[in-house]
Amino acid sequence: MIHLAAPLIGDEEIDAVTHVLLSGHIAQGQQVALFENEFVEVLGTGTAVAVANGTLAIVLALQALDLEPGSEVIVPSFTFAATANAVVLAGAVPVFADIEPESFCIDPEHAATLVTGRTRAIIAVHLYGHMASMERLAELAAGNDLYLIEDAAQAHGAHRNGLPVGALSDLATYSFYPTKNMTTGEGGMVTSRNADLARAVSLLRNHGMERRYHHDRVGMNARMTDISAAIGRTQLRKLEGWNEQRRKIAATYDRHLPSAVDVPLVADDVSHVYHQYTIRTERRDHLIAVCEASGVGYGIYYPIPCHRQPAFARYARGSTLKTSDLAADEVLSIPIRPDLADNEVERVIDAITEGCKT
Repeated sequence: MIHLAAPLIGDEEIDAVTHVLLSGHIAQGQQVALFENEFVEVLGTGTAVAVANGTLAIVLALQALDLEPGSEVIVPSFTFAATANAVVLAGAVPVFADIEPESFCIDPEHAATLVTGRTRAIIAVHLYGHMASMERLAELAAGNDLYLIEDAAQAHGAHRNGLPVGALSDLATYSFYPTKNMTTGEGGMVTSRNADLARAVSLLRNHGMERRYHHDRVGMNARMTDISAAIGRTQLRKLEGWNEQRRKIAATYDRHLPSAVDVPLVADDVSHVYHQYTIRTERRDHLIAVCEASGVGYGIYYPIPCHRQPAFARYARGSTLKTSDLAADEVLSIPIRPDLADNEVERVIDAITEGCKT
């Protein structure tokens, strides 16, 4: 079986965890601080704050903005529910935007039509590892005095116009779930160019404390452990090589997959990191059956857009998002793990090709 995704854990990660366990300090400590500094050096901009998971990263980013209850936050509907969940958990109202059909990312033009006097922020999700149209979104945010947040849970190391995640936004968030481009087991990160916002996130993750038992604001325990950070530091050193291997596999798929399926389109100014390689097909159920018979893993990300989820019915207001709905009916992700062997890549191509013949 060629699995769609799997964490890549080797001796270096095991040794790093063992070192932390033997040190006697396994909660947030030196490893977390080193991971935060190294993360910014390798990937980002501004200040990094490590947290317990990617969903909390978005929640804390929103809480750092001190939004009034009921403030509206524009989010793409075609994304994992965590993005919209975080908005609600932060006391705000998600307003669902459609996506661009090529990138699967939020459509700035449609987002602009959703801005009201209650809108306070926009969240751009860099779905599958392709960055959203950040320059246009930054213009939209600046023109309406809105905060701009990037959900980069799937975009570790992505660039657009030579700029990394976080370069044009107020806050950017990452996930280190086991199937992401790099992992800490569970974990997340918030980065910001704004020192005050970064400090607010740091306070929020630790019961509002900078000094022990001195609480500057209401917060929670959303800390990352040194165990997780030790894994993250090791994975961070491997990330670019893994991303490059993902790009090589994607290029092979681009060349050899049949024209009967639509391969991912990548904007000229984007460095895609292919968290997922997602094709489109009107015969998805048939291709899935062929993949299952051939031992090829697959995924559908995502079969139901947020605006059609029961959890968000009160916010959707009868939204009609045709591009999101069509994508949900047609997308199919195929294996693009960086540890795939050449013969496994060939097997994936053969399965999709066979599925398009019958």
